[in-house]
Amino acid sequence: MPVLVITGTGTEVGKTVATAAVAAAAVAAGRSVAVLKAAQTGVRPDERGDAEEVARLAGPVTARELARYPEPLAPATAARRAGRAPVRPPEVVEAAAKLATEHDLVLVEGAGGLLVRFDEAGGTLADAARLLRAPVLLVASAGLGTLNTTELTARELRSRDVDLLGVVIGSWPDHPDLASRCNVTDLPEAATAPLLGALPAGAGALPPAAFRATAPDWLAPRLNGRWDAEAFTAREAPAPFA
Repeated sequence: MPVLVITGTGTEVGKTVATAAVAAAAVAAGRSVAVLKAAQTGVRPDERGDAEEVARLAGPVTARELARYPEPLAPATAARRAGRAPVRPPEVVEAAAKLATEHDLVLVEGAGGLLVRFDEAGGTLADAARLLRAPVLLVASAGLGTLNTTELTARELRSRDVDLLGVVIGSWPDHPDLASRCNVTDLPEAATAPLLGALPAGAGALPPAAFRATAPDWLAPRLNGRWDAEAFTAREAPAPFA
């Protein structure tokens, strides 16, 4: 698995922190890692972007960003409004393939959800994943509404013959409500793919050293971690309604 594409069910689901956790666990396992942010939006030139945030949390990884646009919009819209060239899926593929010749693992992080448009022709992260023949890791929210967006994303990937590696819950609350607890069982069914991790709420605020030491505890062995999905489900899922 030299390239792994990471997308979310939407914005603000913990995608960047989850990417950092995957990177940190891979580094801890002795793998060289690169992180590629296809299109960064809503960040000034002097601000840290998502790829740099991953590097800050995960440690010694290569961070690369293909394009940056100032307004917090979909990449195609942000590029058009800024009067700049958009990022196209073949450019993402070329950059990821080059990084893959120099690293054991390349993490390609999208912007928002799977079908957010990169260019005026409608190119998306799904197109890049298909061209790369790379599996996709889906970062989902824990609570109400996540089953619908998870299943829609999974169906779209299947329609393109792109492998969905699994689902990671981007932020597991300290005190989960009933919907979140039920979703522990329902998310794998909605995705038709395994649950591969759950990051605790506030993980991104940890000091980098603590983040790197703890990240493998949040991810399954498939992602170089030691998180146990069965134990998590047994602990967090509610008992059947009597």
